Amino acid sequence: MTIHATPTGAKAGTESVRRHNLGLVLRAVLEEGEVTRARVAARVGLTRAAVSSLVEELLSLDQLTESGKTFSGSAGRPGTVLKVSDTGPAGLGVEINIDYVSVCAVGLAGTDRVRVTEHIDNRNTPPAEVLAHAARLTNRVITSTGEQGLRAVGVELALPGLVSGGMVRQAPNLGWYRVAAEGIFGQALSTLRPAGRALAVSSDNEANLAALAELWFGGVGGGCFLYLTGEIGVGGALVLHGELLRGAHGFAGEVGHVVVDPEGPLCGCGARGCLEQYAGQAALLRAAGIDPAAGVRGLGELERRARAGDTRTLEVLRAAGDRMGLVLSGAVNLFDLDTVVLGGIYRDLMPWLADAAQAQLADRVVSGRWQGNGSGLRASSLSGDAARGAAARVVRGVLADPAAYAPR
Repeated sequence: MTIHATPTGAKAGTESVRRHNLGLVLRAVLEEGEVTRARVAARVGLTRAAVSSLVEELLSLDQLTESGKTFSGSAGRPGTVLKVSDTGPAGLGVEINIDYVSVCAVGLAGTDRVRVTEHIDNRNTPPAEVLAHAARLTNRVITSTGEQGLRAVGVELALPGLVSGGMVRQAPNLGWYRVAAEGIFGQALSTLRPAGRALAVSSDNEANLAALAELWFGGVGGGCFLYLTGEIGVGGALVLHGELLRGAHGFAGEVGHVVVDPEGPLCGCGARGCLEQYAGQAALLRAAGIDPAAGVRGLGELERRARAGDTRTLEVLRAAGDRMGLVLSGAVNLFDLDTVVLGGIYRDLMPWLADAAQAQLADRVVSGRWQGNGSGLRASSLSGDAARGAAARVVRGVLADPAAYAPR
């Protein structure tokens, strides 16, 4: 990414320009890894004196640190090497799904620093109870981050279903409708931390945040891809030229509710024959003769049978891959995508899903680019999960405006 300083103008206040340039310098150091002040100045187009002043402020904010190394360039005195701080601000991501809650803390470098995951069935539990439990796990992570010298500066919730305006509009697999998730969670967390600084809480769909994690950390080339994730339900997110496609109301990407058979089984959304009813976790386990309530153990058994070559299991996965490929080919044709990333349970099941899905893509994508070994169907990286994407989005707020996250 090319970084440029914004020129000052009559309408630009000195303070706003300085804050903007603080972000430029912080991002330049992050992207370089380790870098001198002189190199930062050359990259962002500011004077060395201006960069030195900005660096001193970022050092005081505990967002940069001096590594102790020096670097001698072709001219001038050796420069002290800068890098982003291992302490200081951290973002928290909280993924609430049907059968687990996961909380992670991410520092400025974008890596996981603390993670806590609990597998728990949330389907028959009141939303306020689920969110209160998530708040308790989050409070544990806040304590752990503090022990590492990190300071939590915000929380983003990764939620299933249709999410907008801080609310889960509907999440049929959880039985949630018009749940004010941000407010309920924020109140529960504040109750646990009465003496602490209130943390800003935001939220988004979990597939959107997993897709952003894949974009930022997973090495997806081109920035035009569909992220398809399987859990109890099936979620999706579209990224076009590095930006999420949200649609008119923020609900784009609900691939799991694309109908593949109008006479098929009834879905929790009220329609019939949705992809979720053929490729969701419960559907796969049921079709393979495994109790859908078995959760993680059931998925382990499904994979074990597939590796052993069990005929019924292989046919279930082949059929699911075939239905997935049918839907995916439509998305690729509609949006001219480079890549389809399979995440969630599909990441581990991909060896048995991919051939059937790829066959549909090869047959149906009109450009012909998805034929043969050059197709863009791939498994998600280990970095591409919703909790990390949520935490990283909080961190990106710090990178955009470092001064807004000064210690209080």
